Amino acid sequence: MKADLDLVPVELTVVLGQTRMPIYKLLRMGRGAIIELNATESDEVEILANNHPFAKGNVVVSGARISVEITQMLMRPTVYSLQTVAQAA
Repeated sequence: MKADLDLVPVELTVVLGQTRMPIYKLLRMGRGAIIELNATESDEVEILANNHPFAKGNVVVSGARISVEITQMLMRPTVYSLQTVAQAA
């Protein structure tokens, strides 16, 4: 069973802030450009698995290492299918 789970691809994303920028500015940016966010390293981050929020956490900086500490697991929203709605009726 564990070997089967090892084959499931999961893309993790950590979101620290956002910004709005006109596309022309984005196209003019070169390598090493800095994009200013509306957050700091001490703000809470959102953790996504395959683009779905599943947890919140904090950024932890220790020397040259940066990691994310999970502080809260989010409840999955209930997804209803036409079949389950029909069965409930």
